[in-house]
Amino acid sequence: MFLIVIWELGYRIFDWGWKFPSPLQTLEAFYDGFANGHLFGSIVASMRRLLISFVISIVLGTGLGFLFARFRFFDETFGFLVVALQTVPSIAWLPFAIIWFGLNDTSVVFITTIGATWTMSMASRTGIVQISKIHLRAAQMMGTGNGLKMFYQVMLPAAFPHLITGVRVAWAFAWRALTAGELIGRGLGLGQTLQDSRDIGDTATILCVVIIIAVIGTISDHFCFKRLEDGIMVRFGLHAAKK
Repeated sequence: MFLIVIWELGYRIFDWGWKFPSPLQTLEAFYDGFANGHLFGSIVASMRRLLISFVISIVLGTGLGFLFARFRFFDETFGFLVVALQTVPSIAWLPFAIIWFGLNDTSVVFITTIGATWTMSMASRTGIVQISKIHLRAAQMMGTGNGLKMFYQVMLPAAFPHLITGVRVAWAFAWRALTAGELIGRGLGLGQTLQDSRDIGDTATILCVVIIIAVIGTISDHFCFKRLEDGIMVRFGLHAAKK
């Protein structure tokens, strides 16, 4: 409440006008956006693209991390390339995505996937590399072999602490890539709503979208990923269980 009062005073004292909305204008934009269904539709469209991209990036990133950790040649060649690609903003791939797939959802999903895959691959690589070789040899002696059975029965559970950290970071990177892609792409979505609102100078709706993204990101991290991470840490004895 105190911050809202300061916000309102700043709006009136500094005469921000249309450049930055007042609390009342923002509240009205929220009401109008949800009343006519536009904001809700944008959230649903963005979350659909995000979840598709996120699942793909988790699968690809974990698989790449396994290859990097198990095969030195692969790590020293393609692994080095992935480290380099990780520094490239995913939005830089949008022109290629538009050429390959067109200005549609597929392009947005593509760059969102890229935004999270490299981070996930590095996290899974680190988790698998740090698994004790004694545990791997013991698992082999018990019949797991070196293939898929070893991966999902031994390596994946042992690398979980690193994997969940990678998942949290990948989620944040995916959000950034998604919003950037939707700013340029077509169709309903939070990024496109930002772009449309900017074109007409509707700063109240712009702020609404920023708040929505922040709230969804915070809720998903705290109530999903953070709890999952805490549960895994307790299971592996890295954290004491909270009473």
